[in-house]
Amino acid sequence: MKGVVLAGGTGSRLNPLTRVTNKHLLPIYDKPMVYYPIQTLVNAGIEEILLVTGGKNAGDFLRLLGNGREFGLKHINYTYQEGEGGIAEALGLAEFFAAGEPICVILGDNIIENNICEAVENFKKQKEGAKILLKKVEDAQRFGVAEIKGEKVLGIEEKPKNPKSNYAVVGIYLYDATVFQKIRRLKPSGRGELEITDVNNFYIEENKLSYEILEGWWTDAGQFESLLRANTLVAETGANNMLSTSSTHQGNKR
Repeated sequence: MKGVVLAGGTGSRLNPLTRVTNKHLLPIYDKPMVYYPIQTLVNAGIEEILLVTGGKNAGDFLRLLGNGREFGLKHINYTYQEGEGGIAEALGLAEFFAAGEPICVILGDNIIENNICEAVENFKKQKEGAKILLKKVEDAQRFGVAEIKGEKVLGIEEKPKNPKSNYAVVGIYLYDATVFQKIRRLKPSGRGELEITDVNNFYIEENKLSYEILEGWWTDAGQFESLLRANTLVAETGANNMLSTSSTHQGNKR
């Protein structure tokens, strides 16, 4: 399995912090934001990683991360998203890198307390389709929201005014190789973007989307309130413990 970190976008909701840098390069406690999703993939045993970025500060990622030696990697791949076409468009740039293998996709501003080892292993057993991670939240209208019944996902709505549940879709997705065919079927949403929620709903139509509930805390860091929350949670948990590779391949909750 290969990993993809999506770290493009303008970060306009964090202006003026993002006026001269990419959102994913902002600090979360004592590490750059992008460190956390990369380490999440590494801790799950994923060593082939592609970072998708864009904007005027793309070169800063190369200067910061290099070939990934700080994460125990031999190499990190990079690609560039032109414009603001949405998460699914950015993921579409990973097709050549994926080369027919399943992928684990994580948004660059998503930070979790524990790890995704168990979800990754369970997805490998699934053989086909997709898997999403869900987390119960109080402000579900900010996210893609899953309507679930038993072990089945009935549908996902993007930022609904009246959520059908309080289970937010965490920005971590596991896909088989057909994800790129689905991306090519997408039409831009009202926001003018290709939505990852629509990709997930294609899998629901095929009855090939599973889910797991993420344990431990999770937050994005895409607006001022959640950026503050991310810094606070990481400081309280301990950044060095979160970025440790000691749990790699083990799946144990820290």
